[in-house]
Amino acid sequence: MNDNLYALLAARFPQNPDAPCLILPDGRRVSYGELESRSAQYGNMLIQAGLKPGDRVAAQVEKSPEALFLYLGCLRAGGVFLPLNPAYQRGEVVYFLDDAKPGLFVCRPEKLEEAQELAWAARVPLVHDLGERGDGSLAAAAAEMPEAFSTTESAGSDLAAILYTSGTTGRSKGAMLTHRNLAANALVLHEYWGFRPGDVLLHMLPTFHVHGLFVATHCALLNGSPMLFEPKFDAQRALRLMREATVFMGVPTYYVRLLQEKGLTREAVAHMRLFISGSAPLLPETFSEFRERTGQTLLERYGMTEGGMFTSNPLEGERRGGTVGFPLPGTEVRVVGEDDVPQPVGGIGQIQVRGDNVFAGYWGMPEKTREEFTPDGFFRTGDMGRFDSEGYLAIIGRNKDLIITGGLNVYPKEIEEAIDALAGVAESAVIGLPHPDFGEAVTAVVVRREDGAGLTAEGIVAALKGQIAGFKVPKAVHFVDDLPRNAMGKVQKNQLRQRFAG
Repeated sequence: MNDNLYALLAARFPQNPDAPCLILPDGRRVSYGELESRSAQYGNMLIQAGLKPGDRVAAQVEKSPEALFLYLGCLRAGGVFLPLNPAYQRGEVVYFLDDAKPGLFVCRPEKLEEAQELAWAARVPLVHDLGERGDGSLAAAAAEMPEAFSTTESAGSDLAAILYTSGTTGRSKGAMLTHRNLAANALVLHEYWGFRPGDVLLHMLPTFHVHGLFVATHCALLNGSPMLFEPKFDAQRALRLMREATVFMGVPTYYVRLLQEKGLTREAVAHMRLFISGSAPLLPETFSEFRERTGQTLLERYGMTEGGMFTSNPLEGERRGGTVGFPLPGTEVRVVGEDDVPQPVGGIGQIQVRGDNVFAGYWGMPEKTREEFTPDGFFRTGDMGRFDSEGYLAIIGRNKDLIITGGLNVYPKEIEEAIDALAGVAESAVIGLPHPDFGEAVTAVVVRREDGAGLTAEGIVAALKGQIAGFKVPKAVHFVDDLPRNAMGKVQKNQLRQRFAG
């Protein structure tokens, strides 16, 4: 039996090859038969280019059908897919290429010259470009290839993808996800969320992280469903397309923006059966207002890069606001205190998870991997939570200073280092503050040096914009005489959050 994830997905494709898979904004349709033949071409192209099973394929490209063909072709060829956020800047990309050592780096056409330079320095042997309209050398090379491909035999333990997730300190970590990890989570979610014949997924998520690439896409492909495949989220367009869709997955920011539209009514969503929210905490007011306006209750779930989804509110039964529901079938979730001892009901502690969906470890970091797993095999998520008496899990916060803004992870240490390097800055602390649109807003608190009198919030923001991805740039900068510290000299960020919230 072939445990390659693509073999599992393809076994569920519709028997009619003309059944639609992707419905694009311009009305063009990509059938399941075309998905099969185009992913075969990309698989053949990777093999022809000299890639072997286990080799990494790094892709920093915009969302497009061709980007999806590349991902599936990579699976079919036994490669390891490494998606990168297009917002990452040069220094960030340098690190990923040096660390993952891919056999191929795929970039956007406008970044080709820089990509070739970075690839040469990192000894990446091959660079192609791929545009959001399917242009570029990668698509051209694939178009020359045969449309038949025998999917590589993979074991469940073979790597299928590496996704980088930054640490609060030190360097970014590449979470290694196997074919078994991705397949286990996809099968559970497909069943738990009740995917059925006739479902149509409105897909407006980016495809460089778990939510859009794995959670949404795998559920639709396992179901043989059409996806309304949109380049990005647009609230007005989403409302129009909901008349043709049945399932929508989004980050809380999407629901906040939908609530700003007068057209969000019960009638507008009458065709929809399920709205799923994740990647960041959902504010209670968003949960309540959405239900009042639409008659539909958002289904909130919880997961992370290192294992896809761990818990979910139920499809049938109460979806409880302020919670992320129950552990999914096949995933064990516990809340522990000191020495990994489980907490009683209602007790706050660290969330730990174990199951076939939980990742294989961090790329090239065996010691870090050992640290993050308990002796009995539970992964330490770094999140804090508590179970109520009925088994619903609530996320209380994070024992690391992770900020989640618009569904994307931001780690303060990276931004603090960039700010501290600016002339006139003595030190800085970066915190997340509640934000009605983004969930949390990246906020910098800065202490000036004596020669830093001319420093302004606008100047700091402008200096950071060329260095780090836009979503990491602070939405606000505050100046203080000194940072609050405890007896050990550690900055007390909770005091800063209290001071600057609101």
